[in-house]
Amino acid sequence: EQHVNGRKPEHPEETHTGTGRTSTFSMASGGQGLDGPPGSAHQNTNRLSMERSPYLLQHAHNPVDWFPWGQEAFNKAKKEDKPIFLSVGYSTCHWCHVMERESFEDIEIGRILSDNFVCIKVDREERPDVDKVYMTFVQATSGGGGWPMSVWLTPDLQPFIGGTYFPPRDTGHRPGLKTILLRIIEQWQNNRASLESSGQRVIEALKKGTAIAASPGVGPPLAPEVAHRCFQQLAHSYEEEYGGFRDAPKFPTPVNLIFLISFWATNRSTSEGAEALRMALHTMRMMALGGIHDHVAQGFHRYSTDSSWHVPHFEKMLYDQAQLAVAYITAYQVSGEQLFADVARDVLLYVSRDLSDKSGGFYSAEDADSLPTMASTEKKEGAFCVWTAGEIRDLLPEPVEGATGGATRADIFMHHYGVKEQGNVEPEQDPHGELQGQNVLIVRYSAELTATRFGLSVEKTKEELAAARERLAEVRRGRPSPHLDTKMISSWNGLMLSGFARVGAVLGDQALVERAEQAAKFLQDHLWDEAKQVILHSCYRGDEMEVEQIASPIAGFLDDYAFVVCGLLDLYEATLDTRWLSWAEELQLKQDQFFWDSQGGGYFCSDPTDPTLLLVLKQDQDGAEPSANSVSAMNLLRLSQYTGRQEWARRSEQLLAAFSDRLVKVPIALPEMVRSLMAQHYTLKQVLMLADGDTDGFLYQRLPVLATLRPLEGSATAYVCQNFTCALPVTCPEELRRLLLE
Repeated sequence: EQHVNGRKPEHPEETHTGTGRTSTFSMASGGQGLDGPPGSAHQNTNRLSMERSPYLLQHAHNPVDWFPWGQEAFNKAKKEDKPIFLSVGYSTCHWCHVMERESFEDIEIGRILSDNFVCIKVDREERPDVDKVYMTFVQATSGGGGWPMSVWLTPDLQPFIGGTYFPPRDTGHRPGLKTILLRIIEQWQNNRASLESSGQRVIEALKKGTAIAASPGVGPPLAPEVAHRCFQQLAHSYEEEYGGFRDAPKFPTPVNLIFLISFWATNRSTSEGAEALRMALHTMRMMALGGIHDHVAQGFHRYSTDSSWHVPHFEKMLYDQAQLAVAYITAYQVSGEQLFADVARDVLLYVSRDLSDKSGGFYSAEDADSLPTMASTEKKEGAFCVWTAGEIRDLLPEPVEGATGGATRADIFMHHYGVKEQGNVEPEQDPHGELQGQNVLIVRYSAELTATRFGLSVEKTKEELAAARERLAEVRRGRPSPHLDTKMISSWNGLMLSGFARVGAVLGDQALVERAEQAAKFLQDHLWDEAKQVILHSCYRGDEMEVEQIASPIAGFLDDYAFVVCGLLDLYEATLDTRWLSWAEELQLKQDQFFWDSQGGGYFCSDPTDPTLLLVLKQDQDGAEPSANSVSAMNLLRLSQYTGRQEWARRSEQLLAAFSDRLVKVPIALPEMVRSLMAQHYTLKQVLMLADGDTDGFLYQRLPVLATLRPLEGSATAYVCQNFTCALPVTCPEELRRLLLE
């Protein structure tokens, strides 16, 4: 959701929906499939009840004749010559819940929709391709965007009006959904030609405006200059006191943090390099201490509503956990600071416990809203995570031996975590009054300062705080849980695979590496269609806790291939098992076949031959998730080293050339791609391979140079190679370290 201010704005990012240009059409019969069987628990049941997406199932009992995205809906629109109402959201989106409750459960609005439109519901996490096309239209026509997204289309799927959240009825200067629907119906009857042509003009302009291609004969831009500009743009938006890259709301943006560490690695001797590292590490320390980090049950919330990382939007997303685990373990590698390793481990503990399926897959997200108590009827944001001072006093009454003034465990805990009697959330951070009297835990003092305040040793203080957190965790487990989106998505599972593999490798933790292998096996077993040789985008947890697939599985998108390939390369480096390398090579060949733009360079986000998608887009922003083109640029480089396929190194260059304009002007939009550009310029040293002497194996068959490498006097031997030329062998770890740092 695009939130503007406070935890939840009055609606997703302000959009001007252009209702003056509205459109719609006459009463016709609709509503088949709306009534459940006699005596059913629900008054209405529509065809979304046959779907598996948790978001679509949330709308299965609306009095709206919903269709999933697909041919059945398109055929009906054409046959009845009706406009389409397309509603897009996701299951952990607060304002999607609000619009569902206010509008889609409203009998009158349901009837207007069902009689006059073909209504299509889309889970943006299930169909990111559809979401991207129509969000591009909404942003272009209204100057904003967010979810829920509401778009009206012709039977040919051309959009003509779009917006985000609408209240059900008119409020002040803001037209309600009912008014908009009636205007669209009237316009569709009386002014249809101009509606259609205005929508068509926008789409034609967007086709030109969103095209990304390399100019003939132009290579990638110069890496040092682009990296330097990216650093300067990040430094300019950096918030000095608490870290992060704007005042509020503040997002974790792992792509920025990892870029800054990479920038330091190639600029260690400069003041700017040192500054980049300081910015990254300070931001990560502040996030780890803040309320955005769940101190009781681990993991990170979506973002902070304030500049001090204190009061979050409480939703937890798999893709954030995955990227933050990698960012924190990278910070640990360069700094040696134990805090960062602990946080990386803590994120994986949360994912293993709360987002893991027994098949080895990972669930998508945990909602922000939940019932405060078993007796409550209304969900509140953060209810699962917050505490009153009274609750903490009741739960932690034990006096602590040796503490000054007979302090209890509650006194120590409340001091350390900023708990106040009246609650520690400011009214402006709580526009809906859901957190009155509540506390969001935030580390206010170091363990040393808290120890001094209560006259205890640091060790004893840490023990007391850990015991207190465990007690609170136990109590939280008894609260009503937030909704869990149990969709398992290939791309996000690929990101998480990287998280477990990278952290496991750095910490030498075999259990984490094994969890990564389980995830890779899950992807092979449940999200790889062996017969068709394609990745599938998603699968689902069934009622019996088994893995299910829908009748027409969704074929994988670019993100699915790119993120899984990256995860497999990281898993190879953690296990040195070449079967993962072999599968990565196979998937990369498929990705090239399905998505590569042979004319302009770079990869399309989705199948460019799909007739239902009006725009064929290339993602040119590293946002909440990195762009799959950014990840692919690095994958191609790594794979060219592992397989000896030089055409992949060239393809990486062509990709970077295609994004050249954006890399030169606004590299801050593509920090992950800037890292790939740097890896190309400074020649890759990040590839790790085991030459085990198996001349029939994957690597020896592809890299003849390996046959010339020998262990020295029977000892483990390392060769540092660049561009397939190797330095003299070394058997001493310190000597290897020196060579790698050169």
